[in-house]
This record gives sequence, structure tokens and C-alpha cells, in this order.
Amino acid sequence: MAINFEEYQKASKEQLDAVQASAIEVSKQLQAIAAENTDFAKKTLEHSSAFVEKLLGVSKFEDAVTLQQDYVKASYEGFVAQATKLSELYANVAKEAYKPVEGVWSKLQSTVAA
Repeated sequence: MAINFEEYQKASKEQLDAVQASAIEVSKQLQAIAAENTDFAKKTLEHSSAFVEKLLGVSKFEDAVTLQQDYVKASYEGFVAQATKLSELYANVAKEAYKPVEGVWSKLQSTVAA
């Protein structure tokens, strides 16, 4: 079997281009995740600050307990929502990273099978 170096070189370039496109896409997705985490941290800090301000204004113990319960419930719900959002973003990273490589991989499989 003779090796066609031009075809080999072309296939190598296609693979390299696909990997490069994949790396760029992963970088974009990770930047989006970082921005999302920053936004969540900011919202959490604002929510905590508002809670402390309200807590300082409470005069009855029962009101403080109720306020604490509301704060914990809202914090937990926010955390669960953020965790869900992040899991979707990370799943999207994998999907988007594979897209550029998918076409090259399919082509490579068909070439090897032939």
C-alpha cells in the first residue's frame, strides 16, 4: 500500500484545524462559565448583605428566626438553580468542543474503513 503524502498532509491539517477550533470554542464556553460564576457570587453577596441589614432591624426573636428561615430557603433555591445552570453549561462545553472534531473523526473513520 503506497502512502499518499499529500492526502496525509491534508488530513493532518484538517485534524489540526478541528482541534484548534475546538480549543477556541472551549475557551469561549469557559469564559461564559466564569462570567456566570462571577454574577452568581455578586448576587449572593448582595443577598447576604440585604439579609444582614434586615436582621439588624429586627426587634423580636421570632421575626429573626422567620427572617433566617426565609434567607436559608432563598439561598438554597438560588444554589440549586445555579448548580443546574452550571451543569448545563459544562455539558454544553463538551458538546461544543466535540462539534469541530466530529466531522474530521467521521471522515477519518470512513477513510480507514475503505
